[in-house]
Amino acid sequence: MIILGIDPGSRITGYGLIRTEGTRLIHLDNGGIRTDAASDFPGRLGRIFAGITEIIERYAPEAVAVENIFFSNNAQSALKLGQARGAAVVAAVVQGIPLFEYSALQVKQAVVGHGKAAKEQVQHMVKVLLNLAEPAQADASDALAVAICHANSMGLARRIKAMG
Repeated sequence: MIILGIDPGSRITGYGLIRTEGTRLIHLDNGGIRTDAASDFPGRLGRIFAGITEIIERYAPEAVAVENIFFSNNAQSALKLGQARGAAVVAAVVQGIPLFEYSALQVKQAVVGHGKAAKEQVQHMVKVLLNLAEPAQADASDALAVAICHANSMGLARRIKAMG
């Protein structure tokens, strides 16, 4: 199964693609959709939508996993982040791909083993779990972590189903 993980951001939206083979996790690609070149915020949202659409068309993932937004003290920042997340979600929905959402706590728990892990710990574990030569850029690493979280959740769901 190919899983696209997305870490939404209004300036950089991270993406990470993995493939599962049994219990193995295989890194396919990662990067960031940079929106700084867009002169207006709607233009940035359009770049996110187009970028995610292009990635979906290139890799044909069977699932998309997105990190839920966290509540921010800055309402304006939270609103922009929510809109960026919405652009990414709509790109997956338009393509008809099942979408799954995970909290930052769930992602950290799945990748590091505890929900209060630091960003550096998540980056390190993503590198180890995917056997990367070097850590991925922060936004891409977060997106890969979301994809790993979904892979782990799907594996658990299959085991529970097999027991019942």
